[in-house]
Amino acid sequence: MALSRARLLELWRYYQMGVLNTAFGLGMYSLLVWLGMNMFLAQLTAHLLGMAFNYFTYSRHVFRDAGPAKVRFALSYGVNYVIGLAMLAAVSRVVASPYIAGLAAAVLVSIINYFLLSRMVFKKAAA
Repeated sequence: MALSRARLLELWRYYQMGVLNTAFGLGMYSLLVWLGMNMFLAQLTAHLLGMAFNYFTYSRHVFRDAGPAKVRFALSYGVNYVIGLAMLAAVSRVVASPYIAGLAAAVLVSIINYFLLSRMVFKKAAA
């Protein structure tokens, strides 16, 4: 199955913003863990802050031809959070560092998140 040029460009923009969004989210998570917050509470807090940040980067840069999707976006990030929490719990069983566990969980969840965002959240606006 070959990807269209438009889909490849969308993926490129998604991962460009993904790097920025991940840096923001992991930066917040790491800061909160460093400040002494429990890693699961830090993940929840960083996830909520990151959700607002990510909506603007994804809606304005990646899926800019799509219609408004704030409710679908919030719902998808609820699913994303549960998957991320499960990933963090699983990875933290085999990786001692909460920082590396957080990074590994974020990478795994980013793949699932693209499909949620591109297929269910940012649907192309009707012409």
